[in-house]
Amino acid sequence: MIARPKQHDPAAAGGVAPAPGAALRGLVAESAAARAAVALARRAAASEIAVLFEGESGVGKEVFARAVHADSARAHAPFVAVNCGALPESLVESILFGHERGAFTGAVERRAGKFVEADGGVLFLDEIGELPLSAQVKLLRAVQEGEVDPLGAAQPRRVNIRLLAATNRDLRREVAEGRFREDLFYRVSAFPVRIPPLRVRREDIAPLALRLLARLAPDGAQPRLTPEAARVLEAAPWPGNVRELENALHRALVLADGGPLRPEHLPAPAPPAAVHGATQGATQGATHEGPHDGALPTLSEVEAAHIRLVLARCGGRMAEAARRLGIGRSTLYRKLADLGISGGDGAA
Repeated sequence: MIARPKQHDPAAAGGVAPAPGAALRGLVAESAAARAAVALARRAAASEIAVLFEGESGVGKEVFARAVHADSARAHAPFVAVNCGALPESLVESILFGHERGAFTGAVERRAGKFVEADGGVLFLDEIGELPLSAQVKLLRAVQEGEVDPLGAAQPRRVNIRLLAATNRDLRREVAEGRFREDLFYRVSAFPVRIPPLRVRREDIAPLALRLLARLAPDGAQPRLTPEAARVLEAAPWPGNVRELENALHRALVLADGGPLRPEHLPAPAPPAAVHGATQGATQGATHEGPHDGALPTLSEVEAAHIRLVLARCGGRMAEAARRLGIGRSTLYRKLADLGISGGDGAA
């Protein structure tokens, strides 16, 4: 097993210890789904258990991982992030576990490897499901034994790391189909934390947008979001999640040219077919009971999401919304009642 963490004294390092749990408390979590994910992450931060962050692309899995590290006993030790999907297959073992000079053609100098770089701290393996099976074997040994075998080295090297990982795949399905080792799955997923997509945490969208705008705006600028623009953001499906939201806000800032952000500065509504998002877990929030079932939303859910989006774009004006939807106003009222959507002139 991987060793217990070394004790770190922030005062000795010239720093000031942050308030316990400050990083996780700082995450935007107004919705019940996000609060559940943060609550699980807080429990994970207080232990040394291996954590697997699950969720669609762009939901902020690395943000959660960094917050867990910042609130843990290893906060003042390294946090080393590796995107497994970006590693060339021929160099995976060298990058993760290191190599000696001359270990293979082109190895002109010694490389420590990511495990050694993270010694004493946290190694975060993003998109762990992308690792080839050959590298999974060595990763399992490193996780189980707390040591790595650099290519060309005479002896293994002990390492003291905490492993955090993330995936947007259903790893149980990957195991069943032979693409991910079952023994490794149980090692890395001891404590799964599912990060919900934006479409099931709409209460978080406006405060999250304000935080992103503060970060994206030029120094000294104080960007404003009009209520109409906020309603458009809250109604949009955001298949790309926080990453897509951030890109949309960056574009809107440029178009607003220093003024308040209005609906016309935001991207046009996505077609209904895009509402289901890019990947899995359409309706599941945060849980640690296992991976999602990959279910797609129902037709009524897709229809409801699109109607909310159009209503927000129209500022709640029913006649305009009905015109854009290509239906009569009475039909729109009936759909609102059937789908349980609050509507009416001036309401979004």
